[in-house]
Amino acid sequence: MKNQEWNVEVDYDKNLMKKQECPRAEHPRPQLMRDSWEPLNGVWDFAFDFSNSGCESGFPEEGGFPLQITVPFCPESSLSGIGYTDFIPAVWYRRRFQITPEKRRGCILLHFGAVDYECSVWINGKSAGTHKGGYTSFCFDISKLVTEGENTLVVYAADDIRSGKQCSGKQSAQRESYGCYYTRTTGIWQSVWLEYLPCAYIKNLRMTPDALNGSIEIEAELVQGAGAELTLMVLENGTVIAQKTICCAAHLAVCRFDLESPHLWSPDDPYLYNVKAVLRQGENTDTVYSYFGLRTVEWHDRKFYLNGKPLFQRLILDQGFYPDGIYTAPSDDALVQDIKLSKELGFNGARLHEKVFEERYLYHADRLGYMVWGEYASWGLDITGAEGLERFLPEWLEVLRRDYSHPSIIGWCPFNETDELPLCAAGSAPDKEVVRTVYQVTKAMDPTRPVIDTSGYCHVTTDIYDLHDYEQEPEVFRSRYGKLRAGEACYDEKEDSQRYDGRSPLLMSEFGGTFWSSDRSAMEALQPEGGWLRWEKPQSEKEVCRRIAGLSGALLASKAFSGFCYTQLTDVEQEFNGLYTYERNKKFSEEIYEEIRRTNLQIAAVERQL
Repeated sequence: MKNQEWNVEVDYDKNLMKKQECPRAEHPRPQLMRDSWEPLNGVWDFAFDFSNSGCESGFPEEGGFPLQITVPFCPESSLSGIGYTDFIPAVWYRRRFQITPEKRRGCILLHFGAVDYECSVWINGKSAGTHKGGYTSFCFDISKLVTEGENTLVVYAADDIRSGKQCSGKQSAQRESYGCYYTRTTGIWQSVWLEYLPCAYIKNLRMTPDALNGSIEIEAELVQGAGAELTLMVLENGTVIAQKTICCAAHLAVCRFDLESPHLWSPDDPYLYNVKAVLRQGENTDTVYSYFGLRTVEWHDRKFYLNGKPLFQRLILDQGFYPDGIYTAPSDDALVQDIKLSKELGFNGARLHEKVFEERYLYHADRLGYMVWGEYASWGLDITGAEGLERFLPEWLEVLRRDYSHPSIIGWCPFNETDELPLCAAGSAPDKEVVRTVYQVTKAMDPTRPVIDTSGYCHVTTDIYDLHDYEQEPEVFRSRYGKLRAGEACYDEKEDSQRYDGRSPLLMSEFGGTFWSSDRSAMEALQPEGGWLRWEKPQSEKEVCRRIAGLSGALLASKAFSGFCYTQLTDVEQEFNGLYTYERNKKFSEEIYEEIRRTNLQIAAVERQL
């Protein structure tokens, strides 16, 4: 059904008797939904492990858990019930759950949306598995570890962002937040849930749209699928419009559907088709519900194209932080609110900055028509050599696999602000071959989308050439970028490190950052330093508006640019450069917001060119 989830979730919500006791109870993965799932969010037993010696102390079997925590909120957050914001080297969780005889008949999967950073899991004192990477989803088959009746789940998470050996994004490596680094997140910070499946089941659906030919290719990744029969259905408004049944090999089945009168997905018309996949093996059946959007993404002639038409990317920088949940949105509605706040100001998408957002966010972006760049939380990891690649690439591949089928994702950006000089977040210059290899692997995994190798500063090989420039004077912006030609140095703090090739689409992926707070003492406390604070502070709301509208207007009027990304959607902790407060309240008068909206909705120069 267009822009709606399947009735399976509606029915689930009606039947969830303990919904009020289960925060974030909505289905965590709308593109791979079953009706046979059970959320494990809520109150868990909890323990700090400051000496990181819990294994030696017997925590997996009979550890002491003196505290309680509300999952999926991290212990640094107020919503967790803990609110401890100093460094936490390791934490432990425990939860009991019931297994009935009916649930034990097939396969039982234990899912984690994300655990930061290194995670180990035990069921009834026996190891279920381990995972590295604080931003990616994973699951374990616990079928052979559970028993009928009560079972005990124990989770351990270790986190050391000061090591240089893990990606940590904008989490502060100092005791307190500072600059553009904020409160840390440790342990479980996305939903945990169980799925009950037959032994032969659908592990994943990978959907590749071909809007030019009005078709969709669906790859079903299977577990124990040899000899099974797979039926795939495409639906519109609850009616099956295309259907195929095929015999399966063990691990993969592929179908292509040609759709009559194809309805394309776009920000103005975010049309979604539903998919129903049924895998039958003997008397066992696995049914999965999903969806896709039909659209094309192209990049050539210095332009970005959506569905064959030049489109200026009017993006906002979204860091995905919340005052009460830190990395975790307090509710599903909060995810929707952030997208709506942006769209109301004329933005058509976002750069999801230094963080992998949860799948629920991408689902809402899909159904609301919101273009996003998928990014990784690359800061904190030392990428000066092969060891950095060894740690980065497995985590990044998990992101590409998980999020490939979302129509809202229109590009990938694995790294942020790497540089030839020793100024990157890890403290030294990155290995260019690490950046190049990640770009090449990303293109091999997904040739359908553009890839920015590293946003800002020094490009190695990239599909779209992007810049970061926090200049505050619109006239300087106009003179600097009005007629940017091939071979010219692109302005930033390290001017000689960038030379525009004149062929790639050009994206101003960070600009603005104009800071403002109605709290004058907070404004006065901001001291000049690098970045956006080196310019004169605005003295009024009108001055803020002049800068924002002027800078955006200059980029919209330039034939050189295919898009921009304004910094940023909301204030974050000590930063006051958002268009809304950290609490998502308005900072300015309606007249200011209307001027920003009017500017963003102008037809861009590249959209006028034929």
